[in-house]
Amino acid sequence: MVTTFEVLAESRRREILDLLRDGERAVGELVEQLPLSQPTVSKHLKVLREAGLVEVRQDAQRRWYRLRPEPLAEIDSWLRPYRRMWSQRLDALQRHLETMDEDPV
Repeated sequence: MVTTFEVLAESRRREILDLLRDGERAVGELVEQLPLSQPTVSKHLKVLREAGLVEVRQDAQRRWYRLRPEPLAEIDSWLRPYRRMWSQRLDALQRHLETMDEDPV
């Protein structure tokens, strides 16, 4: 079974998710926005769909894809402790830079 992290490791899939952030899009719209062929975009969409990151709605001959935020919330939860770590380090850097501003050169 492929993990969400493995699916998102592919940069083109992240680009597709970025395009879907603004709302539902048809496959043709995604192809127009990406430097990829329609079969390649469809393959990436299949992987994203199987991972639960997107869902599809069919309207006549068109397939509309939209982002599913739930799997991304899981990633956000996993990243939370790392975000705290970086926040603490950035706060320390800010304090250091502020003391440098106070010291005459």
